Amino acid sequence: MTMAGFISAIKRLAGPFFSRRPRSSSLKTHDINELRLTFQARYLAFRRLIEANNRALAIMTDIEEKLRGTRPFGMSYIRAACTEITTQVYTMVQNLNILADDRYRELYDVFESIRRRIQGELKESPISCSADLPSPPLVVDLSVVTREEADLVGPKMANLGELRNRLGVVVPDGFVITTEAFRLFVREHGLQDEIARIIQSADREDMDGLYRMSTRLQKAFMNSAVPEELRREVLSHVDALKKRLGPSVRLALRSSAIGEDAKGVSFAGQYRSVLNVSEDSLFDAYREVIASLYNLTAMTYRYRHGILEEGLAMAVGCLVMVDAVAGGVLYTRHPFGSDDVLLINSIWGLPRAVVDGTGRFDEFLVTRRKPHEIIEKRIRDKERKFVCLPDEGICRFEVVGEERLQPSLRDEEVIKLADLAVKIEEHFGEPQDIEWAVDSAGRIVILQARPLQVAQKPRVVGDFRTDLPVIIQGGTTASPGVASGQVFFLRRHADLLRVPEGAVLVAAQALPAWASALRQASALVTEEGSITGHLAHVAREFNIPAVFGMTGAIAALKEGQIVTVDALRCMVIDGEHRPAEGDNTRTARPLMVGTPVHDLLSRIASHVVPLTLLDPDSREFRPRYCRTYHDITRFCHEKAVLEMFSFGTEHAFPEKSAKRLVTDIPMQFWLLDLDGGFREEVKGPYVSLEQIACKPMIALWEGMTAVPWEGPPPVDARGFMAILHEATMNPYLDPGLSSPYGVKNYFMISRHYCSLQSRFGFHFSVVEAYVSERKRENYVSFRFKGGAADLKRRIMRALFIQDILEDYGFSTRVTEDSLTARIEGHPEETMLGRLRVLGYIIIHTRQLDMIMADSSSVEHYRNRFLKDLEALAWR
Repeated sequence: MTMAGFISAIKRLAGPFFSRRPRSSSLKTHDINELRLTFQARYLAFRRLIEANNRALAIMTDIEEKLRGTRPFGMSYIRAACTEITTQVYTMVQNLNILADDRYRELYDVFESIRRRIQGELKESPISCSADLPSPPLVVDLSVVTREEADLVGPKMANLGELRNRLGVVVPDGFVITTEAFRLFVREHGLQDEIARIIQSADREDMDGLYRMSTRLQKAFMNSAVPEELRREVLSHVDALKKRLGPSVRLALRSSAIGEDAKGVSFAGQYRSVLNVSEDSLFDAYREVIASLYNLTAMTYRYRHGILEEGLAMAVGCLVMVDAVAGGVLYTRHPFGSDDVLLINSIWGLPRAVVDGTGRFDEFLVTRRKPHEIIEKRIRDKERKFVCLPDEGICRFEVVGEERLQPSLRDEEVIKLADLAVKIEEHFGEPQDIEWAVDSAGRIVILQARPLQVAQKPRVVGDFRTDLPVIIQGGTTASPGVASGQVFFLRRHADLLRVPEGAVLVAAQALPAWASALRQASALVTEEGSITGHLAHVAREFNIPAVFGMTGAIAALKEGQIVTVDALRCMVIDGEHRPAEGDNTRTARPLMVGTPVHDLLSRIASHVVPLTLLDPDSREFRPRYCRTYHDITRFCHEKAVLEMFSFGTEHAFPEKSAKRLVTDIPMQFWLLDLDGGFREEVKGPYVSLEQIACKPMIALWEGMTAVPWEGPPPVDARGFMAILHEATMNPYLDPGLSSPYGVKNYFMISRHYCSLQSRFGFHFSVVEAYVSERKRENYVSFRFKGGAADLKRRIMRALFIQDILEDYGFSTRVTEDSLTARIEGHPEETMLGRLRVLGYIIIHTRQLDMIMADSSSVEHYRNRFLKDLEALAWR
């Protein structure tokens, strides 16, 4: 240590206790009582500040975890986190000024400046258009739509208009009810504030709550009348269609929301379409489609993809219904196979059974190169088809006779469809997912074209194992990968509310509604379904291994059974099995990174998370240099500790002064008696263990001293290099940055209360406990963080401690290298025993992070810990 550093350390040790001369100790009784009341008020302020500090740091850690992008979150999380951390930081500023007699009022201005910057980031874009701009049309004819009108008509209808008006492709005639009409609907019924209120109050992790929220929002739309101005515009376009096509025109109403059919976020099957609609039912169908903006599957899909709820708008395409002879879906590239083939799935009647996974279909593989050749045909037994009813609506009919096994497309139609698909791909410049139909006149009509989600091509390493306990095999890969979990059957929509985390979902059909469960799933298996269907598309977007068409899966599997799904080999294996390294495993992708929600949280985090106040001895360790909430919390915590522990000495109040514990342990422990923590009045600067009446502290101390610490474990070369790297990169580990926690450990005690804030080496521990005969009031909380090794080893140590504490009944949470644990409501003896466990762990886990990558060393220490704890009989 440099001389400057040494002098700084001496100042930090001596400063709080010797910087000011104590006032005369000859105080009158009423002065003593006044000081006691003052101390109690300061103690409460200090407790509130520490609690707010712990909560604020936990929120910051959670924000950092969210920014990794692997776990979904939405705007409700951002608003809740901002509100909560702002409240906690303000609480710290307020209580520090109580402790310091308002000497840090400048912090209020600094806090307000940061709060305003955060609020600026959170400012919502209005859903309505500016009054200074001309109002866009409420309805437009498809004949004038191109890709440039995507903001007005939504991407789906913009693509369809582009195909019709610039490429000359046959698409259905019709018109579009625009996003401006949606905004008019929302404005006229005052739904904007209602939508914001309901969404912001929802817990996105509670599926029951999400379902209730979805129901309330959809009802708000369904119970609202279509504005009269919009009704007139729509009926005018219907009349124009009737003049062109005759009075019996029927329409398909299809969603075209902002953001729908975008690359990587297709919203496949998430919104409502209503087919074969008469004029009388047109506005009811319109409300159904726009209400579907808030159905459960769509909302969970947006949440998973980090899409902002603000500014959402739904256009609706009103297209002349195609009475299809055959229909289906075409991929201009295989989604995870060869780039040289097109994939066509086809069925009799409307294409609905292909896209929603409810029917068997024909499959054609065709070369992309001209002249197109059919490489492979798979003609299946097509039992059902969807057709239009004479009046309105559609119906599923059984296919009878020879038609069931006949190809739903002739070879010349397959070639013609392939030629058209390549033309569409070339126009849009990327692979396409195309929905199509063949009408009664033999024309190929394009119903939809959107970017195709192409998965990374899977690879299989090593020879195929033949010793695996395969339960069932078959079907088609819908999304590649390998994942394990417990079987959970999806039989009805209510099952969506109770899907366990990491489940292997098993269903009869690949319904789009199951998409909302994918956020919790590890894999998906269905007995029917197409890899070109909506659910397959979403599974690939979410990187969920999926096998469709696995006949007999429901009978072969049992609910709750642990299985492994190898989607590429189309097999379900009994038990949990890890594939060979480099195999086609499912890997977590940072789904949120690059999304609007993630970008917003990143901007907000820049005002919250960074820490620039690193050295308490620096001249810049002042309120004016706080740039973030983290800086404020660091400043408040540092000053609060100094204020609290200097209080007794400054006021010549010996029975309340901080005392140094006399101990053989080569570390400093300072005690502050809040009320009744000592057995008797302690004179002088020292206190012995025998003079302490605080049961929680005695129990904690017993755990710390019962088994001598053997010193740091032997470290291998890798562990040593990890420590060197962390010491180089982590400013907290710089010995030049002095801190009172580097040399002191503080106990605050009363008869039943104990708080220990300690720093042993490079890790920090906080223990707080209240233990008395009233078990309902009893609690012990513990927080542990830090270390000298790299993050991976520190995380492993936190998990090591978590495993032990859970054996002793603690509820725990690990976030990166930070562990929090709590136990409450047990009798006094049980709680004192748990404090002994914590005392042991605080001492004996020192520097264990160094060896956490060595499994044999970890097992050695685990066994030793368990033996020590069992021998001490503290369970």
